[in-house]
Amino acid sequence: MNYKKTYLPQKGYTPMCKIGECSLKRLEFGIIALGAGESLRYSTEDKETAFILLEGHCDVTFDNEKWENVGNRSSVFENKRAESFFMPRDMSLDITARDNLKIAVCATPVAEKGEPQLLRAERVPVKLLGRVPFQRETTFLIDGTTNAKILTVGEAYVAEGNWAGFPPHKHDEDNMPTECVAEEIYYFLFEPKQGFAVQCLYTGDGEIEEAYRVKNDELVEFPRGFHTTVATPGYKTYFLWLMAGDYQGFNRSNDPEHDWIK
Repeated sequence: MNYKKTYLPQKGYTPMCKIGECSLKRLEFGIIALGAGESLRYSTEDKETAFILLEGHCDVTFDNEKWENVGNRSSVFENKRAESFFMPRDMSLDITARDNLKIAVCATPVAEKGEPQLLRAERVPVKLLGRVPFQRETTFLIDGTTNAKILTVGEAYVAEGNWAGFPPHKHDEDNMPTECVAEEIYYFLFEPKQGFAVQCLYTGDGEIEEAYRVKNDELVEFPRGFHTTVATPGYKTYFLWLMAGDYQGFNRSNDPEHDWIK
């Protein structure tokens, strides 16, 4: 199975990973792209949904409420503290672009309906994880401190030539509090745009053994297995990561063959 998907830019909402049409059963992902003054109506249906502002600014209207001028960057490389908003299941909202707009849409089915939430940049900390040569800057945008019940979403910035998520780790067994069952997606962007990274995905039994050259506007699905990423020299590497599973959180275990590396 090919776990890599490519976004072909077009106006409106474009699904990239849809339950029933990809390897995942708990996660969906897509992109909203609008020009200045254009609007789109979106319905969350049975899924709690996070909207991450990748580029541009917008107004959001729902249930007689309006959030104005959401967004704080023209590129993910301009500002590492993203603005975002969360919508519970069974909601309809209108998004109107103030300029060229690109939004990542992250969703997972839930039974419980929460409350909408606007998440401004000042609440977003930037954390430095790992050490050279496996170091990255990471933010947590949607987690247990927000109104989301299941979703966890963040962004990662990897310095050229560094690995991210090393040692390789997984989250496909119920072994709490160490590890939980959760699917994941990485969505990649690069500067300059012709850059690429290498994404590894494998299982201990060898059933999955993949290494992808991922380019701008491509994603990789992780239904299970160990995964790790390496950034190429000369390029800034960004990926949006989103998780959903039995528990909300970042519970994972490392590949025991490489767990000696700290």
